[in-house]
Parts: sequence; structure tokens; C-alpha cells
Amino acid sequence: MSNSTNNPGIVNNTRNYDVIIAGCGAAGLYAAINLPSDMNILIICKRELSLCNSMLAQGGIAGVYNSPTDNIRYHLNDTLTAGGFKNNVDAVHTLVSEAAQDLEHIIELGVDFDKNPDGTYHRTLEGGHGHHRIFHHADATGKEITTTLLENVQALPNVTIMDNTIMCAAKQTSTGYSAMLRLSDGSYLTANCHFMILATGGIGRVYQFTTNSAIATGDGITFAYEMGARIKNLSYVQFHPTAFNNRATRECFLISEAVRGEGAYLLNCNKERFMHNYDERLELAPRDVVSHAIILESRRLGSTDFYLDISYKDADFLKNRFPMIYQNLLEQGYDLTKKPVPIFPCQHYLMGGIDVDNNSESTLHNLFACGECSHTGVHGSNRLASNSLLEALVFSRHAANCIASRAAEAPEDFEAAEFDPHIGADTIPKGIRTETRKILQTAHFVIPDKQAAAEGYERVKEIREGLLSGGYYVDPDYVLAKSIVTVAYIILGEVKD
Repeated sequence: MSNSTNNPGIVNNTRNYDVIIAGCGAAGLYAAINLPSDMNILIICKRELSLCNSMLAQGGIAGVYNSPTDNIRYHLNDTLTAGGFKNNVDAVHTLVSEAAQDLEHIIELGVDFDKNPDGTYHRTLEGGHGHHRIFHHADATGKEITTTLLENVQALPNVTIMDNTIMCAAKQTSTGYSAMLRLSDGSYLTANCHFMILATGGIGRVYQFTTNSAIATGDGITFAYEMGARIKNLSYVQFHPTAFNNRATRECFLISEAVRGEGAYLLNCNKERFMHNYDERLELAPRDVVSHAIILESRRLGSTDFYLDISYKDADFLKNRFPMIYQNLLEQGYDLTKKPVPIFPCQHYLMGGIDVDNNSESTLHNLFACGECSHTGVHGSNRLASNSLLEALVFSRHAANCIASRAAEAPEDFEAAEFDPHIGADTIPKGIRTETRKILQTAHFVIPDKQAAAEGYERVKEIREGLLSGGYYVDPDYVLAKSIVTVAYIILGEVKD
């Protein structure tokens, strides 16, 4: 097998930045907007600029803002209840009490939330919420927010965005951090910085079926883990109860919580409602409760056929309220306004991640993590619907403010770490990602299987050791496989114990 001794291929091309942000979703973009304008910032986007989990968020963004009947105590209590009271209460208080300022800020930046005929903002209801506090842009809120943030960032002269660029490795240095980047043309670059923000999103592609986009492979978590940062509660994985179930594609189209918020019913294989047998909140119980109920009902009836039905509502209302969902389902042969739609739980969100403090700083100095790859503690063991976009904004702003407060202390020089992409070496064996996904889908889906987790852990550990010691060519396949395997290794290690 070829290795680095045969072809060292050390990366010599280097560039220096004050701040490197890995990730071009809501968290990474909002951090850039809030950083000082005199800082030289690099944003790394793994694929095209439009591909991130933030873009896929449908329901909305939760927050108490000019709300006469709601208050932050209600929002805090709903968040704690949904999270099984395993939340970091201080972080939750930060989240709900600062929601108004970030909602106001993104509105000033141009985000267009839906309004009532009288000009007030329309707020919808979702599972686990006791009040209508979800601001939305039809059923494509994430796209509206992320697109608006991106337009603002692209206008900043101090920000460079590299799309179709993969961060292959990261190392801590005496002056900050270095990252090995594989550029869109296949060449390699070492980028150095004093401050690094990991905003790389979720881990959905570690599962066979997920609502996440193709970029959600846990790269930032893997880099932080390899550098020695603390990773916490990575087994806190949320399974959304109403993913469209076509039994064919790995990426499952999400049918927003907001559809149930508008009155949709959950039906079993007999087309009967069943949530009353599991929770008094019925279809508006938190996501983990509903997903558990579906699995238990599935076992009881011996069927995985489940449906979401809102066809009794006015057709024009549904088409206007959920235009994207309506169109996507129509393309799959289902008219939301006329018949029930097949659904089943699917991997959706990660509550654990890179453990951070209230400034979004990890256990490594000047290494920050924001958004889904971070563990702020606000979500506890189950995220309350529409708190994710809010968390991305609030805590990325905290990261930016912390970096701004330390900017004057940053050294003038940059140390560059040494990286070897093993150009000319063998590529990884095929099937690593497929095998790992199957293991995790079996061992840790809705109701964990400890025996399967223990057996899977040993196999994934073996795969990971082979990847780390194999001297393989560091191409995109290697990077993504190593991330998926590392995330699975950490999750199964938690579950088996």
C-alpha cells in the first residue's frame, strides 16, 4: 500500500486570516455579520452555497418578540419540558431572553416573515409549544433566513467565501489554528487563523435515512475531537416523526411540525388516530414522544405504514400555508389536500456535539462551535421545534462578540501546521460509509438497542483504526468516511455504556 513516505506531498501553499469559519449555514453567516469589519475572515463552504441544513428548515424560528400574550418564562418552560429537563438552564435563559434582539436584527437585514392582514407578524404553533411563537416565511423559513444572511455577507469586503472547498484536517498551533483545505480545482491549501469557528451542521449522513442535506457528515465534530476538544451527549439524536416515507431515498423529505400545528392527524396502518393512547397532547406532543409512539404502535400492529392527514382543511389554505411541502408531495404523487401522506420517523437533528460555554467557546482556547455541531445544552435530550435557527443566531453572535473582545490580544504572526494529503496513495476501500450507516441505523434509532450498539462499536472502532493508520489519499471520500465513522464511534461508545 502507498503511504506518505513514498510521496510526502506536504502542502506548501498557505494563507492567513484572523478568523476561519467552517460552514456557510445560518450560524456561520451570522457570526461573520457580527464580527468586527476590520477582521479578515474566511468562510469555508463544503459544497455549493445553497446546500446546508439551515436552508432546509421549514417550520420557522421560535421567539418571544412583541408578543402580548407570550413571555420568555413560557418559552423557557416549554424548552425545558421538551428537553426532558436535561437542559443547561442558564443557556436556555440566554436563548429565550435574547431571541427578540436577534429576530429584530435579521428583520433589519431583510428577512421577510409572514404577516397578518393587520400588519402584525403571523405566529404559528408547533409541537411542544404552549403559545403561538413561531415566526415563519410560508414553509421555507430556513431558506429565507439563510439566503438573506448570505446576501449580507457577500456584500462584506472583509469576508472571503470559498465554496466547493473541503476542510480535510485541522490542528491547533501556537498562534491559533491551521486547516488543510482541498479547493474546488483539487489543489490543497493551508489556511491559518487566530480564531476558528466550527459551524459545520449536523450528522444526518451517519444514518441510512435522514432529513439532512448531503453535507451533514459531522466533519466539525470530528476535527474538534481529533484536536482534543470535549464532545458531549453525541447520542442525543432527534428523530423527526413525520418524514415523507417513500422507502427509496436516503434523504427523506421533511413534512414540517407546523402541519401538525395547523391540525394534521397522525394515522396508523388502519387509518386510525392513535396518539391518544400514548400522550394527552396528542399530535402536538414533542418530537421524541411522537416518534416513540409511532415505533410502539408499529410494533403493536406489525406494520410500518403510518400517515399524516390534513386533507379535511381548506385546500386553498393548505396550498398557501405550505406551498413547498404541497409541491414536493405533489411531485411524489400525493396531494396533501386530498389524501393522507405516508410518513415515518427519520434522523433529523443532533442535540449533542462540541461542548461549548455561553460564549460558544469549546474546551480549546479560541476554538468556537455554533449551530447544530455544538452542544450549548439548550436542547437537553430533545430539541423543541423551531429552537434550532434561534440557537444558531444567538450563540454565533456570542462567539463573534467574544472574538471581538480578544482581537487586540491576537499575535501578529501565524504559525502554519504541516499537513500531508498523501497524494498518490491508495484510496479508501468501498463500502465503509454504507456499512457504518447500517450499523448505526440498527443500534440507535428512536429506541436504542444496547446489544447492537456494543457489537457495532467494536466493528466501527476497527474501521476507524484502519482509516487512521492506512496512509490513504486524503480526498473527499476519505474525509467524509472518517467523519461518519468517528461520529458513529463516539455515539455507539456512549450508547453501549
